[in-house]
Amino acid sequence: MMQVNDRRGLVFAGVVVALATVGIYLSMRPAPGGSEHAGPPGRAAVVSTTPAAPSSPGASPAPAISPGSFDIYNYLPLSKDQIAQAADMAQRFTVSYATFRFDEDPASYAERLKGFTTPELGVILARDVTTPATVEQNRADQTVSLGSARAKSIRDISAGSIVFVVTAVQRITAKSGPQERSADYAITLTQVGSEWRVFDMQPADAGQDGDTGNGTTP
Repeated sequence: MMQVNDRRGLVFAGVVVALATVGIYLSMRPAPGGSEHAGPPGRAAVVSTTPAAPSSPGASPAPAISPGSFDIYNYLPLSKDQIAQAADMAQRFTVSYATFRFDEDPASYAERLKGFTTPELGVILARDVTTPATVEQNRADQTVSLGSARAKSIRDISAGSIVFVVTAVQRITAKSGPQERSADYAITLTQVGSEWRVFDMQPADAGQDGDTGNGTTP
């Protein structure tokens, strides 16, 4: 009985060796139509999948942009003339705001400012500049302020609205002595018909980009 089992074991081992030999032979054979220099067995062939560059017959290259031909106003929502008009309005308003004298009627000062502003901001400014404490202080010190202004930068711009940072300078004479004050303001302007109106005024260092809600003053 042991001899039969031994023979069966030898036959099974011989079959395994034969199958292994056939497998090695098949793995070493080149594929039909393949090269005799195929890679070693067990190593996958590398197939290039890099796409060919697409051809565009008749396509024109994008035109080059040079500093001399680049016009920034083609990329802005407002024209050069509109921006210039708004800047002029911002400067003239700031000059008017920084210019006053103790013997001027406060109501006249308020009306002067309303000529630059939206009705809503005009009401707020009129309330501020006619405050009794402010009026009495200027009269007691005989304060005269001569203002000047310069548009410093554009902080924000959109269709129908623009925010300038404007530097205001006040040269003040008073009984307490002469002074020179300088401050930056964020002046928001909005289009009303064909005109620009000051919509809001904020200290530039207060982090305001220009209020689009109710106008406020410093």
